[in-house]
Amino acid sequence: MAWTWLLLAWALGAMQIDPASRAEFTLKTRWNQTLLGRFPHVEGRVEVDGKGLRRTYFKLDPNLVEIADSPRYSRLARGPRFFDAARYPQIEFTSDPYPAALLRNGGPLDGELRLHGIQRRERFILVPATCDRPGIDCDIVAHGTVRRSAYGLDGWQMALRESVVFTLRVRTREAPR
Repeated sequence: MAWTWLLLAWALGAMQIDPASRAEFTLKTRWNQTLLGRFPHVEGRVEVDGKGLRRTYFKLDPNLVEIADSPRYSRLARGPRFFDAARYPQIEFTSDPYPAALLRNGGPLDGELRLHGIQRRERFILVPATCDRPGIDCDIVAHGTVRRSAYGLDGWQMALRESVVFTLRVRTREAPR
């Protein structure tokens, strides 16, 4: 059964998410300072089913998270009071099936986000593409806001606001055959 699915995904044009894709997030402090974070490595794939619908899977490694211009904040973000990367070494998103037109036209992309050991439904908003082949000739851009408390990211409550805004800039390439 697994081989059938892999062959079908291959035949229908499965794509890998290019590791050069970017996943960033912003946090606001209670003093209105903006902290920009990034995951320097994005891993994932896009599969196409027999009806032509796509499904995106991606993983981020919180052990690699960086806060711009601050090694100290980077260590704190990886630590037990925030991402707790030692205990929860992956952040994963699996989208619901969607038509290819969503990548060109933009709109909501729903799916399951697993963060800090908790899985919840979340929505990302895709920005309309700036080219005819999104993911290949231009980035697929998506934004989404996550409440920290929904995932037990309750460290630094006195210093950080509740919302974390994610921005994904994704490129794809053909999966090896």
